[in-house]
Amino acid sequence: QVQLVESGGGLVQPGGSLRLSCAPSRTIFTINDMGWYRQAPGKERELVATITSGGRTNYADSVKGRFTISRDNAKNTVYLQMNSLKPEDTAVYVCNVVSIAAGGPYNYWGQGTQVTVSS
Repeated sequence: QVQLVESGGGLVQPGGSLRLSCAPSRTIFTINDMGWYRQAPGKERELVATITSGGRTNYADSVKGRFTISRDNAKNTVYLQMNSLKPEDTAVYVCNVVSIAAGGPYNYWGQGTQVTVSS
């Protein structure tokens, strides 16, 4: 019943910035981890960044220093600020939310938003 709605993707020049956002279609209680994955054509999906309910973050080595993941618990929203974008960042970015509510854990995935970095 819960859908994750992603936004913020698009076409950007190398060195540019984008901010992705992801929010559920309805409130998800007791969210534990939130994160972003990406999948480029012909490649397997890879983890980009995660953030725990306590604010601990983890990043793929390829995006460290360039991407920042954050969350707004009041809005049940997770963000991915993407700076200094490179062509190799081109991919479909997919949001992931894990809820540990009673009966859980529950794992939710978005449909993905396209990010294209090209001159």
